[in-house]
Formats: sequence, structure tokens, C-alpha cells
Amino acid sequence: MRVLVTASTRGIGFGVATVLLRRGHEVTINGSVKEHVEKAVAKLSGLGKVHGVVADVTVRPEAERLVDEALRLMGGLDGLVFIPPPPKPGRFEELSPDDWDLGVRQLLLGPVWVTYRALPHLKASRGSVVYVSSFAIKEPVEVLALSNTIRISLAGLTRTLARELGKYGIRVNMVLPGNIETERSRQVIESRAKAKGISYEEELKVEMADVPLGRIGRPEEIGEVVEFLLSERASYVSGASIAVDGGLMHSVF
Repeated sequence: MRVLVTASTRGIGFGVATVLLRRGHEVTINGSVKEHVEKAVAKLSGLGKVHGVVADVTVRPEAERLVDEALRLMGGLDGLVFIPPPPKPGRFEELSPDDWDLGVRQLLLGPVWVTYRALPHLKASRGSVVYVSSFAIKEPVEVLALSNTIRISLAGLTRTLARELGKYGIRVNMVLPGNIETERSRQVIESRAKAKGISYEEELKVEMADVPLGRIGRPEEIGEVVEFLLSERASYVSGASIAVDGGLMHSVF
């Protein structure tokens, strides 16, 4: 399977790429910083066939070029995993209109632009799409106003595309990570700790106390679920939003 994974030079995206390569898939990874892309490709090269493309998915021509480059490098596309760049944390009054503009391009327009460009090729291969979002679409998270608000639109896109593209054999699903061990999660926890006037370690204990499994997740644990959803083992799964959060969410649906 030939798979494009956005925002994959570190964090969850790097974990997803790692699992895909270990399973024998060909992968094109992406990031907006050349040095990060080169380092990630070097780290992953021993696992399988991996390519790197530098592109900023928040800029439409760049997002479209990313897909074109992935197609050139792999000769086709069987799977698309869109992981958005993390939006700025903060409460509503701490964010500017420019922050919201960028957040929309990160969390909604980026996925739309990349999906549009990839769609003819996914139709040809009867491929699969997985959007990686956040459990914040079901339960708003403190100090994440942008994420809480804009990510909900991607959930609507997931269900809409699953309905519209099923006739082409294309499946579209979404994964909702909880607390995963990344630079982003540390940034969020530090922001909450600062707001409460406590240390990072104290806030981390608070965070983990609400997770039934009692620990933070690993990026590869997201990758395992993504790989399953891309594969034929999930051939009748489409339009689903699957939480990978250690049981963190309280909601039933």
C-alpha cells in the first residue's frame, strides 16, 4: 500500500509512519521544515521504503504540490492519512482573529485541499482515508478553544465523504487520540499548569488520574489503529470516529 501521511516528522505522525513501514507499506512523510523532514526520513529509512516532501499544508498550492510529489515518488496512492499541524493552545480571549484564520487552514482547509487533490487517485485505487483529529470534538478540552471548535467540522467532513465516496469503494474514517506523548501534549499540559499556577509534574498527575488505563499513550498506538483502518481488515468500516484515549472520554457517543 502506498500511503501519504501529513505532519509526520515527529509526534503522532511519526508514530503512524513507523507502524506503516513496519507493516510493509510504502510511505511519503511530510513536514513544513526541511531539516525535520530530512531527519525523519533518515530515522525511518531502515524500516522500509520512505520518501519525504517539504510542504506547508496550510497553504493551498503547497498542499496540492504535496500530493503531486507523493504521486511522483510512489507512482500512485492507496491511502491518505491527514494529521493536521497542531493549532495554537489558548482560551478564546487569548487568541487573535489571525490565530483563528490559521486554525481553520490547519484543521479544515488543509484536509479539504489535500483530499481534493488526492481523490482522483484514490478512486483509481479504491483507496482509504483516515483523518487524525482529537477527542476534543466530543468533549471540549480546557485551554484549546481553536481545537474544540474547528475540529468538529472535520468530523462532519468524515461522515459526508464516507456517504459520498462509498460508491467508489473509498472508505473514510477518523481517529480521535486522547493524551499522547508528544511535544504538543507537553505544550498543552504546560499551558494548563501555568493557568493553575502549579508545576508540569503536578498537572500531569491530574491528567493521568482521569485516564482509566492510568498512563499517557504512545504515538505508535495511534499508528496501529490507523494502519488497521487503512487495511482490508477494516473493509466494512467507514464513517467511524474511533477514540484511542485509554478510556478518557466520558461520553457514550
